[in-house]
Amino acid sequence: METSFQRSATPLEKAEDFINNETQFHLGVLTTEQSHPKTRTLSQTLATDVPAGMRQLYSVDDDLPPVLKKTIASKEFAKLEETIYKSLSSGGKVSFSGCGATGRLSILLDAANKKFCRQSAEKLPNRAEYFQKLSRQTNAIMTGGDFALIRSVESFEDFISFGKRQFQESGIGTNDVLVAISEGGETSSVIGTIHAALEANIPTFFLFNNPSDLMASRVERSRVVIEDPRVTVVNLTTGPMAIAGSTRMQATTIELLAAGFAFETALTKYLKESLDAREFDALGFEVKTPDEKAAAFDVMLEEIRSDENVATAADYVDFECDLYKKGGRVTYFARDYSLDIFTDTTERSPTFKIPPFRSLDETDAPAPWAFVKDPQRSAKEAWIWLLGGVEPRCLEWKSDDYRALGGTEAQISDPPQIGRQKVYRFPIGNEQDSSRYEGVPNAAVAVLADSETKRWGDENDEWFSAFVECSKPFEQRIGFLLNNTLAKTIEKPTVSPCVASAKIYAFNVAIPSTPLDVFGHIALKLVLNNISTATMGKFGRLNGNWMAHVDATNKKLIDRSVRLVSEIAKVDYKTACVTLFEALEEMETWSLDRKKTISPAAYAVELLRKKQ
Repeated sequence: METSFQRSATPLEKAEDFINNETQFHLGVLTTEQSHPKTRTLSQTLATDVPAGMRQLYSVDDDLPPVLKKTIASKEFAKLEETIYKSLSSGGKVSFSGCGATGRLSILLDAANKKFCRQSAEKLPNRAEYFQKLSRQTNAIMTGGDFALIRSVESFEDFISFGKRQFQESGIGTNDVLVAISEGGETSSVIGTIHAALEANIPTFFLFNNPSDLMASRVERSRVVIEDPRVTVVNLTTGPMAIAGSTRMQATTIELLAAGFAFETALTKYLKESLDAREFDALGFEVKTPDEKAAAFDVMLEEIRSDENVATAADYVDFECDLYKKGGRVTYFARDYSLDIFTDTTERSPTFKIPPFRSLDETDAPAPWAFVKDPQRSAKEAWIWLLGGVEPRCLEWKSDDYRALGGTEAQISDPPQIGRQKVYRFPIGNEQDSSRYEGVPNAAVAVLADSETKRWGDENDEWFSAFVECSKPFEQRIGFLLNNTLAKTIEKPTVSPCVASAKIYAFNVAIPSTPLDVFGHIALKLVLNNISTATMGKFGRLNGNWMAHVDATNKKLIDRSVRLVSEIAKVDYKTACVTLFEALEEMETWSLDRKKTISPAAYAVELLRKKQ
């Protein structure tokens, strides 16, 4: 989180340095950082009427379909699709790069291809070698390495050099293509991967969610790549987010749709040419054009916001919010959609300043309110399953590496411990973890979607049996299910005859089958994002539609925090900035438990109110 100032500088000096020398990170003008008019009263609405608050959140997704249809019809989308197809056909690799929410999206796209290849090899064992090769033809570059799936690696996104180095280390071939994804279009580390791709002379695409001319005029690092004729820009601007600046919502939704549809279309074309008709049909997915998929997305949006689904979502928000208010904890158990649930759960920490995932080495840290576990596998096996069958791609950089890359003083003197073995210390497997149920109330929530929902209640199913065993110490068992045929037959919420005392929250959503299962991922994302946001809003972690408890772990989030303090406390930008750095300095002396649960922005507002 360092800027150009020294650590010994005063809060006033740090604030003046940030205001005068870090103008490229003053991003309040960006569309993604604005307040959406539909949700300005969100926190107040959620406090009194959760279904109405849910409808406010869902209404912002109406901004997506027109942009999706326009994108699909564009020459840039056609070029992306054709370039991916040529790369796959020539044995090249499609690399997705991102940071934070888009980094997790990049990992999801890569893991989805690897999952498809694994399942296809099971259907066509004589083609196993072919699908093994295809599974290696996608790659994900997450700023900070895969450790950043768990929590933000402080300051990494501020450095172009870091992203450039990560892409180079991932291995770049002559037939490769880079699909760089940044919600705002200004993330330095993602732009670094673009520079590395251009140096390697491979096709490069840049997907982001702010007007290109605005980005080029306000952010120099963005202008350099946006105006480079070698970079194909796919602009996905939909407007402000449902929560101001929370690009984990609409921004990454349309990015997943655009990148996912382009890859699926290219992959389908490649498969049709590589396999005979019988083999292709055996894969069992629906062949849809991008236009047909866009129409199916329209249907999905309407299904998700049906009266019965909104009522179910509101019931679940009430359940989880009440549990947190009593000091309780939720543990989600998942299978094929582990990464989706993992992503939503881990993103709650920086967005709402709640305790992040805790490793076995962090015994003094507070336990996370929500966690994700795989009931069938050990932690190491669960990580590999989560990533589609590969080990975590982590960074083992030393002091000299950070020095050569122009890193911060802290990184050079004490390199971040974000290697693979550190990742394996997060117990996301079936190991017993008493911290998940020692507090009361507590709940084990089985999250299943699409065809895997048939596992619920099947005592002969290995996954369900493993869930029942792992959930024995918990006070409550919950079934959280997304499947249209199942939802129609279950009263919601109700007691399952298959699991004693288990409640079921079932959502009636039809999920078309496609190679990367984009619709399954989108359905779960929309439901989880809106439920977790509404839960935190009802809990008091929003102010209107602002992230009142956002963390400040990089320059972009420092600026967002300053603007938030200015908005809530009704002070000018400089006063808010000075107070934020005063809060950060004071918080250095706090206990770890207090640091993990109170945001600098919220504390700065408290300090200002005391002064006033």
